[in-house]
Amino acid sequence: MTDKKHILFDLDGTIIDSKDGITRSVAYALQHIGIFVEDLSLLYPFIGPPLLDSFRQLYHLDDKQAAFAVAKYRERYSKIGVNENVLYEGIDDLLEAMFQKGYCIYLATSKPEVFAKQIIDSFFLTKYFTFIGGSGLDGSLHYKVDVINYTLKANNIPLNKAIMVGDRKFDIEGAAQAGIDAIGVLYGYGNQEEMEKCNCPLIMKSVADLKNYFIA
Repeated sequence: MTDKKHILFDLDGTIIDSKDGITRSVAYALQHIGIFVEDLSLLYPFIGPPLLDSFRQLYHLDDKQAAFAVAKYRERYSKIGVNENVLYEGIDDLLEAMFQKGYCIYLATSKPEVFAKQIIDSFFLTKYFTFIGGSGLDGSLHYKVDVINYTLKANNIPLNKAIMVGDRKFDIEGAAQAGIDAIGVLYGYGNQEEMEKCNCPLIMKSVADLKNYFIA
């Protein structure tokens, strides 16, 4: 068991499989600017990074188009997509075991905080979290490091006692920028190559591996 007691979790690709809600809402948004995507797996790169950046980078939208796409995305996501999630197998048991062991558990996600809270509550996991941190609908806390720093500062967490757990390079790089350790997981939307390229200090293949690390 690690001596670090403050554990920050990413949401999409780490606690929940959110591909349906995200990709369907992205496809909905793109339709409104004349782009039609039938194979939703092509939209998996939208899972993890800030949404506005993804529309700009992946579909080369200008600032006005990207902002419009985000608005259309949220039009669908806030009503439908927010409920199109699946909890990764074993996550509830992991959080329960960590909670009982005395860890302080936090959420640090690039998803707007209002949606993150709704999702965590829908799976009856709110009781395990000391704090749920996310971005703002107004564009605040845009980058992952911003959300991590917000979560750390709001809870007075010592940097040497914190770990960020996430499935994408944004989580690992954001943790490094914030000055805390990180664990990369491979059951979400990142992969071994991505984790190695961002110099992830510790990589776990499964939820079971996480449980062994934190509890055993």
